[in-house]
Amino acid sequence: MKNTINLPYDDASCGWYAALPEQPACKRLSGEQRADYAVIGAGFAGLAAARRLAEHHPQARILLVDAQRVAHGASGRNSGFVIDLPHKFALEHPDPAHKQRLLSLNRAAIAQLQGLVQTRGIDCQWSHAGKYQGAVGERGLAYLEHFERLMSDLGEPFRRADSAELAKVLGTGHYSGAIYTPGCYLMQPAALVTGLARTLPANVELLEESPIQRLERDGRGGWILHGTAGQIRTPQLLLGTSIFTQEFGYLRNRLLPVMTFASWTRPLTDAELATYGGQLDWGLTPADHAGTTVRMTQDRRLIIRNTYKHVPKYGRSTSDAMRSKIQDSHRKAFLARFPQLAGVPFSHTWGGVYAISRNFTNFFGELENGVYASACDNGVGAAWGTISGTMLADLAVGADSVQLNDIRAVTGMPSLNPPEPFLGLGVRSRIRLAAWNSRSEL
Repeated sequence: MKNTINLPYDDASCGWYAALPEQPACKRLSGEQRADYAVIGAGFAGLAAARRLAEHHPQARILLVDAQRVAHGASGRNSGFVIDLPHKFALEHPDPAHKQRLLSLNRAAIAQLQGLVQTRGIDCQWSHAGKYQGAVGERGLAYLEHFERLMSDLGEPFRRADSAELAKVLGTGHYSGAIYTPGCYLMQPAALVTGLARTLPANVELLEESPIQRLERDGRGGWILHGTAGQIRTPQLLLGTSIFTQEFGYLRNRLLPVMTFASWTRPLTDAELATYGGQLDWGLTPADHAGTTVRMTQDRRLIIRNTYKHVPKYGRSTSDAMRSKIQDSHRKAFLARFPQLAGVPFSHTWGGVYAISRNFTNFFGELENGVYASACDNGVGAAWGTISGTMLADLAVGADSVQLNDIRAVTGMPSLNPPEPFLGLGVRSRIRLAAWNSRSEL
C-alpha cells in the first residue's frame, strides 16, 4: 500500500459551484476520532453510502470525509444529466438481461434522488426534461441509426426529432436530427450534491477539507485513517473515491483518469433570450460519443462540453493555458450553433476528472476484509454513483436485496492497463484520433 496519497487538485473555475450561494463554514477532521463506519469521498457514491448506513444503523457513528468541499470535485462538475439508459457502450452488451439490470438500477437511483429532492426541499433545478441525442452531419446520423436499433432492441420509448423541431427547442438549426428519450432528468449538480450533504441523517458527520493521506491497519482487524490534523479509527471503511481509489493502493493499473471540460455563459438577458429563440431547460448529448454536449439551464445559461484529456496527475495535469485553449475551441462550437449570440461571453470554463476502464467495467464490492469500494463510473456518475453507493452500504452491513444481486451481476474487475509510457501514448493517441474522426460533430 502506498504511504502517501496524491490528492485532488481541481481548478477553482467551476461554474456550477460558483453559482451556489456562499457555503457555510465546514467542519474538518481534528484529533483522534472513532467511528463505526468511515466513508471516504463525499460525491454521489459516498453521500449515498453514508445515508444508507445511517438508515440501517441509526445509532452508529458514521464519518463521511472529503479532501475538498462537497461539490468541488467531480460530482459537482458534470453536465447535470441523470440518465436512466445504459451507457452507449453498455447498450451494445449482447445479454438483454444485463442491459435491463442496468436500466433498473439507474431508475432506482433516479427515484431515490427525486424522493430526496422533494422531501428535503433541495433546490437544484431538478427536472424531468428527457434528453436529445443529436447529430450534426452524416457521421452523426449513422450513429443515430445505430442508437435507434439498440433502443428498439431494448424495448424503450424514443422518437426521432427532425431539424425543424430541434430548431424550435434548441434555438439552432445546427443539428440534422436527434433521438429524444424521455427518462433522463436534468439538475444543477453542485446544488444537488450540497443539498444531499446538508440533509444527511443526524448520525452522519461530514468532515470537509480533510484529506486522508494514509491508511494503516490497526492490528485488530480495523483501520486508522491518517489525515493532516487528525486520525479516524474504524472497523469498516467504504471508498467512494472513484479514480482516487488507486491512490489507496487498490485497483492499481486498472483505472484511467480522464478529464472532460465545459464552458458556460452568464445568464442570457431578456433581449438575448428573444434572439436565441429556443426553450429553456433541455439537454443534448452527441450521437457520436466524441462530439459536443450542449445544455440550456433553467436560469438561462448555455453550456458547451467537449474535449477529453488523459490526466495522470489529475488536476495537476492541467493549467490555465490549457483551459484558455479549450475555451477557444468551446467558443467555436458555441458560435457554430448560436451565431446570433456572438456577443454573449463565457463566464467559466472548468474540467472534471473521472475514471474509465479499458473494458468499460465498473468495480463494485469488497476489496479486502472490511474495505468496500465502488469505483470507475465510466462517465455516468450521477445515477451510478447514487445506486452503487447505496448498494455498497447494503453489502457492508449484510443486507441482501434484488438490487444488490443486480449490481453484482453487472460489475466486475476493470482490465489491467499496459505500463507507462505505453499507456499514456496509447490513451492520448486514441483521444486525438476520436477528436479527428468526430471533428464534424464538434
